[in-house]
Amino acid sequence: MFTKKKLIVFAIVCAIFAAGEYWIFSTIQASFEKNAAKEITALAKAIAASAPENNESLASWTEQLPSTYQGYRFFAFKGVPGEEGSEPAGGDSALSELWKLPSNADIAAKAAESVSYLEVFRWPSRVTFAGVPYTLIIAPVPDAEGSSARAALLIAADASGYIAFGRLVQTLAAVTFVLFALGFGIATFSRDPISGYAILVLAAVVVAFVAYPLFEAVRLTLIKQGRFSFYVWKTILSNRQYLQALWGSIQLGIVTATISTFIGFMYAFAVARTSMKGKKLVTALATMPVISPPFSLTLSIILLFGKNGIITKQWLGLQNFNIYGLGGLALVQTISMFPIAFLTMQGVLQAIDSTLEDASLDLNASRWHTFSHVTLPLAAPGLLSSWLLVFTNSLADFANPLLLSGSYRVLSVESYIEVTGMSRLNNGAALSLLLLLPTLTAFLVQRRWVSRKSFVVVTGKPSTRLSDLAAPGARRALTGFVVVVSGLIVALYLTIVAGCFVKNWGIDYTFTLVNIREALTRGKQALISTITLAGIATPIAGVLSMVAAVILVRKKFPGKRILESLIMTPFAIPGTLVGISFILAFNKPPLLLVGTGAILVINYVIRELPVGLEGGVAALRQIDPSIEEAAADLGADQATIFRTIILPLIRPAFISSMSYTFVRSMTAVSAIIFLISARWYHITIQIYNFSENLRFGLASVLATTLIIIVLAVFGLMRLLIRQSEFLEKTVTAQ
Repeated sequence: MFTKKKLIVFAIVCAIFAAGEYWIFSTIQASFEKNAAKEITALAKAIAASAPENNESLASWTEQLPSTYQGYRFFAFKGVPGEEGSEPAGGDSALSELWKLPSNADIAAKAAESVSYLEVFRWPSRVTFAGVPYTLIIAPVPDAEGSSARAALLIAADASGYIAFGRLVQTLAAVTFVLFALGFGIATFSRDPISGYAILVLAAVVVAFVAYPLFEAVRLTLIKQGRFSFYVWKTILSNRQYLQALWGSIQLGIVTATISTFIGFMYAFAVARTSMKGKKLVTALATMPVISPPFSLTLSIILLFGKNGIITKQWLGLQNFNIYGLGGLALVQTISMFPIAFLTMQGVLQAIDSTLEDASLDLNASRWHTFSHVTLPLAAPGLLSSWLLVFTNSLADFANPLLLSGSYRVLSVESYIEVTGMSRLNNGAALSLLLLLPTLTAFLVQRRWVSRKSFVVVTGKPSTRLSDLAAPGARRALTGFVVVVSGLIVALYLTIVAGCFVKNWGIDYTFTLVNIREALTRGKQALISTITLAGIATPIAGVLSMVAAVILVRKKFPGKRILESLIMTPFAIPGTLVGISFILAFNKPPLLLVGTGAILVINYVIRELPVGLEGGVAALRQIDPSIEEAAADLGADQATIFRTIILPLIRPAFISSMSYTFVRSMTAVSAIIFLISARWYHITIQIYNFSENLRFGLASVLATTLIIIVLAVFGLMRLLIRQSEFLEKTVTAQ
C-alpha cells in the first residue's frame, strides 16, 4: 500500500500543487490589496476635495467626518505639515500624537513632501489604535486655483476587513491544499478509493456544520472584548432569573417525563401485551402528536382552556382560569411527548420473550406477580430510556413554552429572548449550553444503571407468541384509560379543525370560510418555501444517512468513533443552540449563509441525520456482509454494491429516513426561528405569529393544512413499507 515509489510521487505532486496554489492565491491577495489601495486613495482625494473653503472651519468639519464615514478617523493641518505657518486644525488627537512620534519623523517628512506636490501619501505600514489596525493616508486640500495645498487631512482607515480577507485567502489556500492532499492520498494509497472519498466528504460535512458551529458558540461564551474570560458564565450563573429558568426547565422536564412515561407504558402494554381491540387505530392516534406541527396541540389547548376557551368560558363560565404556566405546559408536553415513550416501550415489550412469563404462570403465579416480578424488571431499561428521551425533549422544547409559559420561566425561551430581544448572542449561547448539563447527567446515570444489570433473556430463537398478562377487569380498565386519552387527542385535533370555520374564537362562533381564504393567501409564500426547502433536504439527508451507516457499520478507519459521535451530536443538543451556533458560524466569510435558503436546508439535514443513521445502522446489522463480499468477488465496485445491493435491502430504513426528515423539516421551530429570512420564511413561524396576534382562525387553517400534508407523507410511507407478517407477534390469553 505504502511503497517508496508511491510516496515519492505523492510528495512531488503535492509540492507542484502547493507551488501553483501559492502563485494563484498570492496573486489574488496582491490584486485585492492593490485595488483596495486605489479605492482608499480615491476616497481620500474626494474627502479632501470636500473640505470647506475657509481654513477656520476645518476643525468643526473634521469632527463631523467620523459620523459620515464609519470606521475612519481624521485629523486636519492648516498648511503643509512641517512647513512654515503650518499648525494643527483639529480632529482625532491620537493621529496628531502619532504624527509627532520621533520614530515616524522620516515617514512624516516624505508625507509632507507628497502633500506639497498635491499627491496622496499612504503610510508604508499599518498602525494600531485600541487593538484595531488602521491604514494611514494623508491627502492634500488644494487651494482655489488648485496649484498648492492650503491644508492637509490625515486619515486612518479601518483595515480589519482587509486583514480578514488576507486571512481568509490563506485559510482557503490551506484548506484547498489539505483537501487535495487527502484526495490524492486516497487515490494513491487506498485499496477502496470510493469509500475513502465518502469518509472524507462525510467528515468534511460534520466538521463544517457540526463541530465548527458548536466551537463558535462555546468560544463566544469564553470571549470578552477579544480576550479569554469567564465573564459571560459568571453573569449567567450569578443571575437569579437564569437559575430560576434552569430549575423551571428541569422541573417541567421531570413532571412531563414521569407522566408521559406512565401513559406511554400503559398504551404500549395495552397494545403489545393484551388482546385489546382496535390496536391499529390506537397506535395511529398515539403517533399523531409526534408527526403534527408543534404549535397545533398548544393552539387547541388555548382554544379549549384559554381565557376565551370554549370549555373554560363558554361551558363552565370560569373568568379567571389560567392555562398558562407549569400546569398548561405539563399538559401539552405530556400529550405531545407520551408517544415517544409509547413507541419506545412498544418495541421493548414486543421484544421480550414470553418464556419466563409462561413459566411463571404455569407455576401458579398470579398475573400481577408475573407482571411485577418478571415483565416490569425486564422492561426497566426501556422505561429509563423512555423517561430520558422525554426528559431531553422537554428540556429542548421551544415551541410550547413560547406560547404557554406565561410568567413561568424556562431556559429555551430565555435563550431565545436573549438573542432576539436583547441582541446578546453570548448569553443566549451560554443558556443553550447550560441546557446540556441536566440532559447529560440523566443520560450518564441511566447508562451507568443499565450497565450494572443484566436483562438478557433471549438466547435462542425467540417465540412469536406473547401471553396476555391482563386479567379481564384490568384489561377493561386499561382499555378505558386508552380510550379516554385517545378521545382527548381526537378532541384536540377536532378543535383545530373547528377553529378553521369560526369567525372569532371565544367571541363570535359564527360559521365562516373567510379564514381559509385569508390564511392560505397570507401563508402561501411561507408554505411554498417550507415545502421547497424540505423537499430539497429530504433526499440529501436520506442518501447521506445511508452512506454514513454503511461507512460506520462496514468500514474500519482511524477516527471512526469520533465521526460517529459528531454525527449523533445534533440529536443531543437543543435546537436553540443549533440555531445560535449557525448564526455565529455562517454570518461571516468563508460561508456567508445566514439569510439564504441553503442554511435552512443544511439545518434540516444535520438535525435529522442522526435518526436516519440509527435506522440505517439497525437495518445493516441484520444483513449478512457475505452478500456484499460475493458481489465484490464478482468484480462490482463499492458504488455498484451500494446502489444495487445495499440500498434495496435497506429500502425501508431509507424511505423512513426521508419521510422523517421531510416531516420534521415541515414542523421545525426551535432552530429555524433564528435562521429564517423575509425570502425564506417557515410555515410554523407563520402559525406562531398568527397565534401571538390572537388570529386563532388563521393559525388553525395553517396547522390543519400542515397536518394534512404530514399525514399524506406518512400514508405514502405506509404503502411503500409494509412489515412482514412473519415478523409480527400475536397475543394469546392464558
